[in-house]
Amino acid sequence: MNNVKGYKIYDIILSSFIAVLIISNIVTLKVFVIKLPIINKELVFDGGALIFPLSYIFADIFTEVYGYKKSRKIIWLGFIFLIIYNILLYITILLPPESSWNSSVGQENFEKVFNFSYRIAIAGIVGYFFGEFINSYVLAKMKILSKGKFLFLRVIVSTIFGQAADTTLFCLIAFYGIIDNNAMINYIVTGYFYKVAVEAIMSPITIKVIKKIKQLENEDYYDYNTNFNPFLFNLKD
Repeated sequence: MNNVKGYKIYDIILSSFIAVLIISNIVTLKVFVIKLPIINKELVFDGGALIFPLSYIFADIFTEVYGYKKSRKIIWLGFIFLIIYNILLYITILLPPESSWNSSVGQENFEKVFNFSYRIAIAGIVGYFFGEFINSYVLAKMKILSKGKFLFLRVIVSTIFGQAADTTLFCLIAFYGIIDNNAMINYIVTGYFYKVAVEAIMSPITIKVIKKIKQLENEDYYDYNTNFNPFLFNLKD
């Protein structure tokens, strides 16, 4: 694979980002509880919490190093692959099962797990789309306003806005009417603060990685003349 503009690791970061999206879309099917006996509290998560925060770290790298235009292209590619994944999953469910597989695994069991993913699929795609674009937009704009300073603050603030949209949209679309309101609020609040906390904890590493990639790629893009319309998807950007 030829790298864009002679970049050395652009394709590696891109493929890793897509992999994180697909994996998180699968493991999100499991909702679990962690009990904190010290404060007598139960925290509700989905499996995507284990890996999805990494997508925002990748988004920070794309926007900070390569600029909003390339980040926009990558977000759209992720969007397309999420749609493809869910279409193929739907087709797979509809296909008639082979008899020996059906007797061991079972079509009914398969459908119980993945039929639930239709609503989650829409939630994941919508949350991802708005969350990633808000994160990238805020980071790029703050970079211009700060003239490239305060990277730690920019990473955290962009995540705060991006994850607010992502987590809220995902939880409401995926689970409204399925889990009770108290669990829903718990789910949204817990998921949101967890993801922001992960970003904050990982930020020293994220910042070091960003600085290293800037040196490696000889790139530190500023979006002074960028049109921030998220729908201007162009493979040539």
